[in-house]
Amino acid sequence: MDERLQKQIDFILEIDKEKNIFRQTHLSGHGRNENDAEHAWHMAIAAFLLQEYANEKVDIGRVMLMCLIHDVVEIDAGDTYAYDAEGLKTQKAREEAAKERIYSLLPEDQKAQLVELFDEFEANETADAKFAHAMDNFQPLLLNNSNGGGDWLEHDVSAKQVYGRQSRTAEGSEKIFEVTDAIIRENIAKGRIRQE
Repeated sequence: MDERLQKQIDFILEIDKEKNIFRQTHLSGHGRNENDAEHAWHMAIAAFLLQEYANEKVDIGRVMLMCLIHDVVEIDAGDTYAYDAEGLKTQKAREEAAKERIYSLLPEDQKAQLVELFDEFEANETADAKFAHAMDNFQPLLLNNSNGGGDWLEHDVSAKQVYGRQSRTAEGSEKIFEVTDAIIRENIAKGRIRQE
């Protein structure tokens, strides 16, 4: 086998480890915790289905690829819970180191492509990145809502924290933020999200 193909296969096998990174969010229907690969797949499909609600025209192939690769770094860095103030302090450094190690398994041209997409997603400045971020915020919110707000209750999450997490969703999709806001308000009213 030639070196390029070997590198590609090595990367494919390495990213299989993403299936072992479990998140705080549970699967719908009160299932087990979802893993990073399931989250990425689910938000990529959501992006395809909901693309008509993006604020600006997006390249849906790029958006879906951003969704699929955005958490690969968590193979090394681990999942940082959205409301973990201490973990968030070191998240960027841990993910940067992971990005370098994991994407370096690829041939240089493919490493450059995926790192560029990852960095674009992280910067959250382009229409594609903003819409991908909207999906990254919306997907766990939908699951949590489908589970009666169990994860919010378990972690005693406040309305301020949830709105903080969702604050930039409207940059990618005002329509999705309208739905998000309605879900948050409903869960506050039902006592699933703590008011402050």
